[in-house]
Amino acid sequence: MRCSSPTATSTRSPAQMSSSSLALTPETEGMISRSELEQMSEHAWLVNVARGRHIVTDDLVWALQHGVIGGAALDVTDPEPLPVGHPLWSLPNCIVTPHVGNTPEMAVPLLAERITTNVRRFAVGEPLVGPVHVELGY
Repeated sequence: MRCSSPTATSTRSPAQMSSSSLALTPETEGMISRSELEQMSEHAWLVNVARGRHIVTDDLVWALQHGVIGGAALDVTDPEPLPVGHPLWSLPNCIVTPHVGNTPEMAVPLLAERITTNVRRFAVGEPLVGPVHVELGY
């Protein structure tokens, strides 16, 4: 989320929302810190549905407490789970939701289909669906 200056007189992005939904790698860890938060509009919301460590939590707390950004909606945090009494729980401009992608009723049939598909592909030497790229970190 490196922002460029939208006008000659402003260093803040006109965007009203920034969303993070990428893999956590050494290159993306801590990619949203005080510097990036200060470039966002004071009304902008930061949404993170990826990994908590993309955001420097102390910098986010500071930005929310000082009105640097409008708010944050977090499906993931760092640390996770947030400890009792952590400032993100009580900030009025922060929404924390549980990091639950789906229910067992939804997940089991999808996982069974993925396994069946990949066993068939493996048996005939075809590329697997949804491989893990350990060297890339996801």
